[in-house]
Amino acid sequence: MELFEQLKSQIKPNQQRIVFAEGEDERILGAAVRLKQDGLLQPILLGDQAEIKALAQQNDWDLTGLEIIDPSQYPADKLNQMRSALVKRRNGKTDADTAAKWLKDNNYFATMLVYLDEADGMVSGATHPTGDTVRPALQIIKTAPGSSRISGAFIMQKGDDRYVFADAAINIDVNAHTMAEIAVQSAQTAQVFGLDPEVAMLSFSTKGSARGEEVEKVVKATQLAKEMAPKLADHIDGELQFDAALVPRVAQAKAPDSQVAGHANVFVFPNLEAGNIGYKIAQRLGGFEAIGPILQGLAKPVSDLSRGASEEDVYKVAIITAAQALA
Repeated sequence: MELFEQLKSQIKPNQQRIVFAEGEDERILGAAVRLKQDGLLQPILLGDQAEIKALAQQNDWDLTGLEIIDPSQYPADKLNQMRSALVKRRNGKTDADTAAKWLKDNNYFATMLVYLDEADGMVSGATHPTGDTVRPALQIIKTAPGSSRISGAFIMQKGDDRYVFADAAINIDVNAHTMAEIAVQSAQTAQVFGLDPEVAMLSFSTKGSARGEEVEKVVKATQLAKEMAPKLADHIDGELQFDAALVPRVAQAKAPDSQVAGHANVFVFPNLEAGNIGYKIAQRLGGFEAIGPILQGLAKPVSDLSRGASEEDVYKVAIITAAQALA
């Protein structure tokens, strides 16, 4: 089944509540209207109600069933409860005055809705830089158990071929422990997208064909990843060059004893430079669609859009966010 048709069938019965921090943006509103009309999830839009209604009227969009919250008009008792919860969550790092100031920012307000289980996931970034979306998530939602940081994955899809590339968006340089965490996070992402993960820890060396600190890092990361996720231990291997990880013939020559080599579908790169270059080569020369970045490692799903995102991009990212919330 095509990826998004598969995800739609998963999320539709569950009606996840996804909050959009930028409800006054035309792309966001158009996507939210479609998502509601298609019966896929329950959108929550943040913004000025009059402005959102005027924008809908201009585009002849039906807002029936869409929840709109204007943070500036939020009931005082509920806002005070949210502020208190934020102060408590920050454990002395943020006082009440600062929390009140933060909650005037839609990204912080939306993040608190997710934290308080008023929403199942959040989408932002159409008009904000990545830091404005990620910072509240790290301060409030924080990382999931077993993760000390977040990472960014791309789903690479062409025809029936579907792969996960990570980290291609967040961590510039990684040590062995971080690379291992990214591997486990990426395996979990693969499962959300219907893949049985076969994880290749990538290097310029395959099974000792070259030496050096960078190779040793990947070897150590492989062992750590197996320890972090013992149920996946037989499905994680490294160090592997990309061709040995992907091509059965090359795998037979370079890593004949590997259970992963030759049929990997999750590729964990040794640093951001390699991951970012790799996914763009696959996208531009290989003709793959790059879906993402998908933020991994948060306790609850928050998705960061590109500021150049289209309405269709917003629609797809919301579906992904709902699928992550289900998982």
